[in-house]
Amino acid sequence: MNAMITPQPPLAAPLAEPLSPEGLEAALRAIGAARYHDLHPFHDLLHGGHLNKGQVQAWALNRYCYQAAIPRKDAALMGRCTDRELRREWLHRITDHDGFGEDAGGIERWLVLTDGLGLPRDYVISTKGALPATRFAVEAYVRFVQDNTLLEAVASSLTELFAPSIHRRRIDGMLANYDFIDETVVAYFRRRLDQAPRDADFALDWVKRHARTAEQQQAVLDALTFKTEVLWAQLDALHHAYVTPGLIPPGAFRPTISGG
Repeated sequence: MNAMITPQPPLAAPLAEPLSPEGLEAALRAIGAARYHDLHPFHDLLHGGHLNKGQVQAWALNRYCYQAAIPRKDAALMGRCTDRELRREWLHRITDHDGFGEDAGGIERWLVLTDGLGLPRDYVISTKGALPATRFAVEAYVRFVQDNTLLEAVASSLTELFAPSIHRRRIDGMLANYDFIDETVVAYFRRRLDQAPRDADFALDWVKRHARTAEQQQAVLDALTFKTEVLWAQLDALHHAYVTPGLIPPGAFRPTISGG
């Protein structure tokens, strides 16, 4: 299952003049088209049924680190936000993942996924088996949202513009190609088909209204590029550890199930 990692295109030259709101949106979407992690070979393997169960377990376990960090990064954003409109809209991102009332939330749905793959829940939640690169990438994203401008923090969420497509591919591909995947396991992705577009539409409109200067717009473009690199780095680590050359770091999850 050797796969060539496609090098990412270089950054465009810094903006000299501000773009129109429509031009900024086009530039953001161009970053997604060139850099979103749906292009990574690991996803082709995952969605095409070319991984064994142990490799799918490794993906789900490592991705939990990212899922569990989302409410923390959103709370960090809200904690320094003076824009009431933004806080009111952003609040549901935390409850979408942590749950509220009768809705158990996205993190619970992800744990249902790892339950269905046969991973002990306590082990998943501990993140002890996650790859070091996964943990570093995820914490880098949380720190980015904590340390950079509010505009950059919001812009970094705009990978959600491109998420529905990969969710659809994941649902269809995993249900079709793995006998250990069923509707219960893919419930997280079905829910995000509605949630991600709603979140992305608001964030995109907010960024287009608030990024007015060339400097602000360049920061927005760089923030989205950074986020795509966070996602890409996680898949690089998975591919290196569990596909080829198969070098699993000490302490990381080691699959005991190779069949699918």
